[in-house]
Amino acid sequence: MVFVRGPVFANMILADEINRTPPKTQAALLEAMQEHQVTAAGLRHALEEPFFVLATQNPIEMEGTYPLPEAQLDRFMFNVVMDYLPEEEEVAVVTQTTAGTPAPIAALFTGQDVLSFHDLVRRVPIAQEMVRYAVRLAAASRPRQPGAPDFINQWANWGAGTRAGQFLVLGAKARALVKGRVHVSAQDIQALAYPTLRHRILLNYRAEAEGITVEAVIKRLLETIEPPVAV
Repeated sequence: MVFVRGPVFANMILADEINRTPPKTQAALLEAMQEHQVTAAGLRHALEEPFFVLATQNPIEMEGTYPLPEAQLDRFMFNVVMDYLPEEEEVAVVTQTTAGTPAPIAALFTGQDVLSFHDLVRRVPIAQEMVRYAVRLAAASRPRQPGAPDFINQWANWGAGTRAGQFLVLGAKARALVKGRVHVSAQDIQALAYPTLRHRILLNYRAEAEGITVEAVIKRLLETIEPPVAV
């Protein structure tokens, strides 16, 4: 049997308009994201490290889309909302992309460099109380659990799992480095609450009927869960 490597055998995958792919394709990508492997004809093929996936989505209400299951959404670290550009920035983009041949793409670092970056981020120190704050934010989004806020029980069908706390901490460590610090603050965790939680909190019909958005729920969570006191 001849095995032909497909596009998933790369360090970085861009899944453009991922919610237009059929469920079978989404399921295959889920294995790659979770296990970092591809199984074909009963044979396991490991993916080279580093491996991570970026994806774009069309609005869910558009025809011809397949909403991603919660299990796959949870594999994505962040859900970043991209809005329209301000006029001046859009003018700059249009000008640059219509004025001649684009410059060739040159590599700035290697896959091994990326693995080194990952290792550096993980070694950033974080206080136990900051980890507990991230865990409490995620746990407070889960309805019908002890201590769940009333608004979560009213508006949420499903909340964030353990990965949310993990990604809040990892993202906060990376943000601290970008900001030139070697420790994590509550502000780092708060800044990443929206991209980390917005695709992990599933609202119910009552919230939809009342015009409640997931951003509004996350804002309430940040107001409800007290951050650690800086000393």
